[in-house]
Amino acid sequence: MKADVHGYEGFLSKVKEMEALGGTLAVLFTGSIDPSSGKSWCPDCVVAEPIVDSVMKDKTEVHFLRVFVGPRDFWKDPQCPFRTNPDTRLKSIPTLIIWKSQSKLDGYDITDSNLIAMLFE
Repeated sequence: MKADVHGYEGFLSKVKEMEALGGTLAVLFTGSIDPSSGKSWCPDCVVAEPIVDSVMKDKTEVHFLRVFVGPRDFWKDPQCPFRTNPDTRLKSIPTLIIWKSQSKLDGYDITDSNLIAMLFE
């Protein structure tokens, strides 16, 4: 299953639903789309997303959830729930997590398709 959700509440609901499916769940946290430009407000996310998508298209056995974290000011708030939730504890976006594991990539590493593929090994 592949899904996109917007915001924290959408994330909580969908991740619970996808967890119930069993198997591996990959979660990509990314910047929301800026309506004025039609692109993510996060330039690193704009670079990383197509690379993550290209790896994930071959991972048919992996459930994939793309989470748009919200506007830039919401994300930058130190009390942003994506930052404070003990299951996510995000420090930067984009971040790719194998849910309920210690495996994650963020920063420059998420632009390396080989590192993304290794996350699933």
